[in-house]
Amino acid sequence: MVQTESTMLDLGSPAPDFALPDTDGRIVRLSDAEGKNGLLVAFICNHCPFVKHLRDELARLGHECQEKGVAMVAISSNNPQTHPDDSPQKMAEEKAAAGYPFPYLFDEEQSVAKDFRAACTPDFFLFDSELKLYYRGRFDDSTPKNGRPITGHDLRSALDSLLNGEQPPQPQYPSIGCNIKWKPGNEPDYFG
Repeated sequence: MVQTESTMLDLGSPAPDFALPDTDGRIVRLSDAEGKNGLLVAFICNHCPFVKHLRDELARLGHECQEKGVAMVAISSNNPQTHPDDSPQKMAEEKAAAGYPFPYLFDEEQSVAKDFRAACTPDFFLFDSELKLYYRGRFDDSTPKNGRPITGHDLRSALDSLLNGEQPPQPQYPSIGCNIKWKPGNEPDYFG
């Protein structure tokens, strides 16, 4: 595991388009995932201890988003050749076990992760109803070993601000997690 921070894509950036298979094989497109009040995209995976730490809260957040008219999708871009726990079959098992109410999509080519400038798992991107980036960064300040409670404060506060028509919250802190497991030779150039 290489601990990595979000790249912090510029606020106001348009949501990159995507068309990726869900765990049931259905193709989900950006246009399918739009909610009337916004869209939350979470880059996650099965094996990452940072994601496992948030697992129950991610499922809760998915239900909260549905109630608030904000669509949510999760995307795994990890290389299953090197990390077989992140294969599409294992993703389907994890979605069922975790009770995720949102589509869990597989980015086999890793191109969608690159379009979002995703860097780690988990990595969160909240878009407004016009699909402009409103918030990016961490769920909260809890990590697997720091003993702080998992509240989702940062992301939930951003979600509330979005729904209340307020300006994006500041400051926004990067997420910290495991680096995305890139295929050999496919590493993005946005890490400098």
